[in-house]
Amino acid sequence: MNLIELIILAAIWGSSFLFMRISTPEFGPIALIALRVGIGSLVLLPVLRTALARAHLRQFIWPLFIVGITNSAVPFCLFAYSTLTLDAGFDSILNATTPLWGALIAYLWLRTPLTKMQILGLAVGLTGVIILVVSRMHEGEKTTEHGVPLTLAIGAVLSATLLYAFATNYSKQRLAAVSPGVVAFSSQFFAAITLLPLALLTWPEQPIALSTWHAVGALGILCSGVAYLLYFRLVAHAGASYAMSVAFLVPIFGTLWGVYFLGEQLTTSMVVGCITILAGTALASGKIKRLTLPVSWH
Repeated sequence: MNLIELIILAAIWGSSFLFMRISTPEFGPIALIALRVGIGSLVLLPVLRTALARAHLRQFIWPLFIVGITNSAVPFCLFAYSTLTLDAGFDSILNATTPLWGALIAYLWLRTPLTKMQILGLAVGLTGVIILVVSRMHEGEKTTEHGVPLTLAIGAVLSATLLYAFATNYSKQRLAAVSPGVVAFSSQFFAAITLLPLALLTWPEQPIALSTWHAVGALGILCSGVAYLLYFRLVAHAGASYAMSVAFLVPIFGTLWGVYFLGEQLTTSMVVGCITILAGTALASGKIKRLTLPVSWH
């Protein structure tokens, strides 16, 4: 049962890149993400039904606000911006660099020692990113009809994953005593109230297609609401390490949905880059613990 839930979770989170690819051109990044996190916070609102959850929200309001900005508001907007140029599959593969940034931030900020295997993982993961970026550059696709330069789109994705990694390490430092459900709700809620004024200023003037509204609903209900609930259910039943392994499946589904629904191309360089990044992620995150010499770099 845990395996089935893990696969469903990966399929849902993998589809978020598809839905952003569909809806960002009509809504724009900020308005779209304001809707996404607003809907997500409503789905997650029941986590505040207990007095303890509400007490955590009041007590840790500022750290929770920071997580809302760095884990949802800004990175979600950056990802949406990138989908104006990048394919859903390409985006989902680069998303897997988050644990690489996480290991590096933990070392630089928290002084968490890096083993030789983790250092190898960082190098392998970086190699995978280089493979993806260079191959895409060689395709000669510098901009799209939306006018977003390829370099900016890739930079937006990598900046988003860097922020994810920061938020993860920050949460471990400041929010270890807070219920994960409260963190998930607050991340969506504070992102929503932060983005609301900007969303009103950038709200599209043209009518939005019904299919686009369906994609927005799926983003908010499935990818920001149901997915978080499913994730924390997995954490409770199978452990955090097992639940976090979803990161290795998300690029697979993100690529599959892009190919099947949007007709995106799956290139050899994407496959090689994906495998390389996932291998680096497995090493850097400690999923692979035995090569040799577990010596720490201090």
